[in-house]
Amino acid sequence: MIAVIGGGVSGLAVGYFLDRAGIDVRVLESEPLPGGVIRTARCGDQVLDLGPQRLRLTTPVRQVVDALGLADDLVPAPELPLYIHVDGRLRRVPLDMTTALTTDLLSWRDRIRALAEPFTVGLRPDEMAADFFIRKFGRRTYRRVIAPLYGDLYASDPADMPARHALAGSLETLRIDGSLLRAMLRAFRARKTVPACSFRGGLQSFTDAMARALGERLRLDAHVSAVRRDGARLRVGGDGLDLLADGVVLACPADAAARIMGPLDAPAAEALARLRYNPIAVVHLRSRVDLPAMGFQVPLDSGRATRGITANHAMFGQDGLYTAFLGGAVRRDVPDRTDDEIGALAAEEFEAMTGAPARPLHVHRTRMPAWDGSWTALE
Repeated sequence: MIAVIGGGVSGLAVGYFLDRAGIDVRVLESEPLPGGVIRTARCGDQVLDLGPQRLRLTTPVRQVVDALGLADDLVPAPELPLYIHVDGRLRRVPLDMTTALTTDLLSWRDRIRALAEPFTVGLRPDEMAADFFIRKFGRRTYRRVIAPLYGDLYASDPADMPARHALAGSLETLRIDGSLLRAMLRAFRARKTVPACSFRGGLQSFTDAMARALGERLRLDAHVSAVRRDGARLRVGGDGLDLLADGVVLACPADAAARIMGPLDAPAAEALARLRYNPIAVVHLRSRVDLPAMGFQVPLDSGRATRGITANHAMFGQDGLYTAFLGGAVRRDVPDRTDDEIGALAAEEFEAMTGAPARPLHVHRTRMPAWDGSWTALE
């Protein structure tokens, strides 16, 4: 039997595929609901996703969606541009060669500098992500394009993110064989064949369906306190919990994993305990503005608390709905404020950047792995 500790989307997916492969599995989730950071709420007729706003409909995801009977509930997003708010305006992100030649985000000097990227050397040991991108594309392109896109992805400052950790997965995904620029253009072209999507009932429909498929193999309110060796096997213990497993998969946050791993592997537990997360406030806003885009990102040096806006209005037909993400590494204080203060700040900055007033509907707090210097603890 395999014990999967954590019933977020990763833990549910591991359990789902193990079960389909005929392997005895138990997924143990400490919360009363499965799904982890994927949560969906409602405000009147609006569907509010409180964490991630969309999935990419890759082939494996599509296979699971079909197997779970969710195909009719899919809401694919149309192909839309993405913007960055720079110098008082929303400016289109160049996601292909055509927009790269026409966007006002970059000057001709910036474009020529970026085209020299294939002739630069690859990743250097101990290089920070910001230094890597600046060396590859130039400081202005980094500040106006790359930092808002890449830094806001993790709500972190790339200047504090060791490139060998922060970029390892991205470089592998991009299948880098020399030029980062060529690989990025390949990836942008591929995105057109892998649409973003949601579900009519929000992303929680996906995790709820996996939970239903697991049935009794998923245990909620299962508080694991420790994993210990028991001969050749592992004993998973906790409040009212005592399982003997052949293997254990940790699919829970690093601080929980550290506590659980302590009796089994103290050095590993100490390393996990050092990993930092960035706090995020997620604010759903209603506005009359019609922004025909995926949304927009905000530069780290803008002085604003908002890191990015998702335009649910345009992406998924959610009339007048926008989702603002505030805080992160450069504004860790924001999620500590009251709901009213956070909602007012989100609405104020939204209006300042779009010219349209907005009304806060809901405030939620979550966190994301920082991928900063603390993550060198995994070495």
